[in-house]
Amino acid sequence: EKLFLGQFDLVYLPVDFSTGTGLGYAFVNLSAPVFVQRLWEAFDGNSEWPVESDKVCTVSWSDPHQGLASHIERYQNSPVMHPEVPDEWKPALFMHGMRVDFPAPTKKIKAPKVRSKKTAEERTFG
Repeated sequence: EKLFLGQFDLVYLPVDFSTGTGLGYAFVNLSAPVFVQRLWEAFDGNSEWPVESDKVCTVSWSDPHQGLASHIERYQNSPVMHPEVPDEWKPALFMHGMRVDFPAPTKKIKAPKVRSKKTAEERTFG
């Protein structure tokens, strides 16, 4: 678990807002290119999970967002950063292995739209 501590500066595991279930992929931004090969080798093809699953991890480059600044720009004003969204559903920034605050939004953030069979009033946070 600590093999990559301090080597990444952003982690985001998108979730389905209606269920809180992970969507089955993640974004991990490494803090330096030198760390890429080791992470790629450790995760690409991995199928050993703490819960029973037949899923196999595939590592790929993020497209179109590459680099910390690009990911911050992508999510800083995103509905996922709305105050009503649980913290564990949001992208997380790290510095030297410690979680740090995400930069504050630069504009008003709309609540995410939740697709479900709920009534229109229940479909958004807040």
